[in-house]
Amino acid sequence: MNANSAVLPAMDITRKFPIPTGYLFVGSYSKGPLETLSIGDYGKRHNVKADFLGYRSEIEGVPNTYCMPLSEKWVITVSTQYGCPMRCTFCDVPNVAFRGNATFDDLKAQFYNAISLFPQVGYTERLNLHYARMGDPIFNENVFLFSRWLHANKQQIAADTGLRIEVIHPVLTTSSPRKFKKLEERLLEWCGIKNEVYNGQAGLQLSINSTSEEQRDRMFGGMQIRLADLAKIAAKMPEPMSRKYCLNFAYATDSEVDARLLAELFDSRKFMCKITPIHNNNACRTNGIRTIGGYDSYHPYRKPEEDLKAAGFDVLVFVPSIDEEDGLVTCGNAVLGGSSPKCDESVIKIKGISPGP
Repeated sequence: MNANSAVLPAMDITRKFPIPTGYLFVGSYSKGPLETLSIGDYGKRHNVKADFLGYRSEIEGVPNTYCMPLSEKWVITVSTQYGCPMRCTFCDVPNVAFRGNATFDDLKAQFYNAISLFPQVGYTERLNLHYARMGDPIFNENVFLFSRWLHANKQQIAADTGLRIEVIHPVLTTSSPRKFKKLEERLLEWCGIKNEVYNGQAGLQLSINSTSEEQRDRMFGGMQIRLADLAKIAAKMPEPMSRKYCLNFAYATDSEVDARLLAELFDSRKFMCKITPIHNNNACRTNGIRTIGGYDSYHPYRKPEEDLKAAGFDVLVFVPSIDEEDGLVTCGNAVLGGSSPKCDESVIKIKGISPGP
């Protein structure tokens, strides 16, 4: 099958975990197992501080509340690789044996499987598709092919799945691998998809985590591009339509955030910054990486947020709930890498949804 295929043959879901925000599941695909998320969203007022968007309240813990109806917003996170060739010390995915890139049909099957878990939902106003579960999507050209296919085939998706989607918003997140020769080419290609195909309704997130190259070497296993070299590519990126490109800090208590240095390297007219706690997965516990008080106090984020705003950046602070953390929906988790959900599986907390069989 190829990018012009209609309905895929069945790709079996082999393990399914009901979690408060939806489902985490594993399926059997062309080269083995991949894991995927099909979940709801709380809405920004619950777990986001972003002055530039009008969300100005400091987050002192996020309640384990109900997600918005999936008819308003649906989030699907797919794996783009079988495992991951990167060696990030804050992520469980390197524990999964690497078997290469997911095919176009693997991506499509994950997407269709994720939709199939909520057959009672026939319409969604917005579907965010994150390329962020297992693997770095920058390596996989099928991510780019599939993103173009999605935009052109919403009617086909509705015919195949029964789901009408008003807006599809794909988001590519990358650690910007240093030795990948096509890094610049792929980043510029995604900018074209964001601006020209989706008219701005797509996201690009560059994982930074620290402005200290020594810290970044420890966190990314020395496989990441240097910030100065990434900045040279960033200078070639076109002005973003709609949302700015994102510099992401998965923030640990000792993370360095030199806002002046960042402003010298990256144009704040093109880039915004996102801060989120480093997540409490197996790898972080093993390697002693954590954000002290990161889930129940705003204190860890106050200074980096203020410094980045003073340097001219729009700043978004995102804090997950304990339900989201225990449900393994946060980045760096992987049931195939040895983790398992720690939450009550009896209730899915999405408005209008009850757990399926």
